[in-house]
Parts: sequence; structure tokens; C-alpha cells
Amino acid sequence: MAPAPQIELRHVAVRYPGGVDALRGVTLQVRRGEFVAVVGLSGAGKSTLLRTINRLVEPTSGEVWFDGENITRVPTTRLREIRAQMGMIFQTFNLVKRSTVLRNVLAGRVGHVPAWRVLLGMFTPHDRAVAATALRKLDIADKAHVRADQLSGGQQQRVGIARALVKNPSLILADEPTGNLDTQSSTEIIAILQRLNREEGITIIIVTHEADIAAHTGRIIAMRDGVVVSDQPVREPLRAAPAGAAA
Repeated sequence: MAPAPQIELRHVAVRYPGGVDALRGVTLQVRRGEFVAVVGLSGAGKSTLLRTINRLVEPTSGEVWFDGENITRVPTTRLREIRAQMGMIFQTFNLVKRSTVLRNVLAGRVGHVPAWRVLLGMFTPHDRAVAATALRKLDIADKAHVRADQLSGGQQQRVGIARALVKNPSLILADEPTGNLDTQSSTEIIAILQRLNREEGITIIIVTHEADIAAHTGRIIAMRDGVVVSDQPVREPLRAAPAGAAA
């Protein structure tokens, strides 16, 4: 028997104020360990789809399942526990620019430690060790005490990935993670995501409008006007050049 999907959307619809239908009855499954790209033009519903998975966007109707649990209407405390298993990466990095790299990465411990400790910067030696390990994986350990606004775009996105990793996530949701990067930095970031998927078994769902980025994944879901119009495996995913020193 095939394992249950890690993520399942059942007839999910999202209608924004003003009557805009961002998603219209989307049904799909993602199994643990997949690397999936969601593609489409602006306004297709890609980012909304991503945000329904961690319930940053509430479905108007339908159900969202994670690891066999219906999380559509779970209490806030349970939702916090579920989100602690999910990392998220953003196109605009979402870093606190005047804080250090280490402090930004430690902020990802929300869900594993009380929120007040994150707000006050009261982290344990274990928290700091987890953050240091994530920074080493991303080849930016030497930037730990540098302010985020002193980094290049590629380096900032590495910080964003490290912040996601300190959750020890089983799932990473990446919303246009290469959208603000040059070609070299984009290649390095996609290589990092491929490595995390391949070596650590992290399920990764990436939203992108770039066909060449999508070609590095194992499955491409195409959307138009809030509907999935194609869902196909990638027979021979492109292999990005290994990421080297942060640039």
C-alpha cells in the first residue's frame, strides 16, 4: 500500500474580499520527499495555494490535510505545532535588516520555543547550536554577526533558508525564492534546495514563474485562474551546479 500523502488539498477554494476567486476547487496530493514546482502567470493562484498549506490563507471551502490530519479548522495551539514542522522561504527574504544573520536565523525557532523568548532574544545554547549548524550548511557561518542589510541578495536568501532549517522541517514552502536574484545566485539557491531534498528528504514545494527553475524539480503543477490545468512529473530534472561560497 502506498504511503498516505504528506499534503492533501480537497476541493479547496479561496475567495478574497471583493469576490476575487484565487483558488477554485483545487484538489491535489504531495507525498513526502517530493520536490514540486507550482508554475503559472501572475494571478494564477500559485502563492495562495502555497499559503493555504500552512494556513496563512484560510480556505473559503474545502479541506487541507497534513500528515493524515485535517488541519483546516484546528485550534491555534495545534496550528502552531503544525507550522513548527514547516519552513517558509520568501522572494523578499523577510529578514530584519538591522539585525545580525544569527539573530534572524534564531527567529526561526518560533514554534519550538515560547514566542516571548524569541521576542526578547533569550535563546539557549541548544538554540544557538542549531542555528550554527544551519549556517554551516548554507556556507555562511562566517556571516553570523554581520547585519542582514550588509549582505548580497544571494546571501540573504541563504539566511532565509537557514531560518527555515532551524525548525528541522519536514516541509519547506518556497515562494519565488529566486525571483529577486541574479542568474548565478538563482543557480546556487536551487542547488541548495535540491541538496536538502535529496540528502535530508525534506519535501519542497516551490512557486516560480521561471520555466528553467521548475525544470530542476521532480514534478510541475501548472495553474491558471485558480485552477490546476496540468500536473506532470519531470522525467529528467536538471541538476544545478553545487552551491559554493556564498555570493
